[in-house]
Amino acid sequence: MRSGPLDAETILTATEDVLRRHGPAKATVLDVARALGVSHASVYRHFPSKAALREAVTRRWLGRARDPLAAVASDTRQAPPERLRTWFTTLFTAKRTLLSEDPELFATYRVLTAEHSSAAADHVTDLIEQLRVIIADGVTSGDFTSPDPTATARTVFAATMAYHHPAHAPEWQTPGSEAALQSICTLLIDGLRPR
Repeated sequence: MRSGPLDAETILTATEDVLRRHGPAKATVLDVARALGVSHASVYRHFPSKAALREAVTRRWLGRARDPLAAVASDTRQAPPERLRTWFTTLFTAKRTLLSEDPELFATYRVLTAEHSSAAADHVTDLIEQLRVIIADGVTSGDFTSPDPTATARTVFAATMAYHHPAHAPEWQTPGSEAALQSICTLLIDGLRPR
């Protein structure tokens, strides 16, 4: 049996390992409990259901993707056009790295994110808010023009979907994908500049 206290982070880490090994269709709370050397009731004390555990692990994963982007969005040392480019490059690089370094877990999270649409919706809302901050800063500095930075952020996010939505993951490894993203960023930045 396990020694020491069992906390939510330990359970989430074990859940990731179980998901990596068994995949989302076969992984169970009992598998997580076995991996931790505890009873499944111990896991349920922290997460009341399998769905709650899966949602928590999904939110944790999405949070890991969000936090480095938040740092870019709030880094006012870069001018807004460069910050916008850096933000999209950081997002694309993080997604592509996870896909290449841990394809099993990436595939698992594609399934989990689809199952927990509220987690995915909250994540997208966070990302669009980060883009809104960059665009609003650009309006303030005179680098960008936008009557509605929130609407512009949604449009910019949608225009770059091929470089961050998991449905497009097979395309991320193709030669020239990073150069294509840079071209899209240039087009978007030029489109945001005052005339």
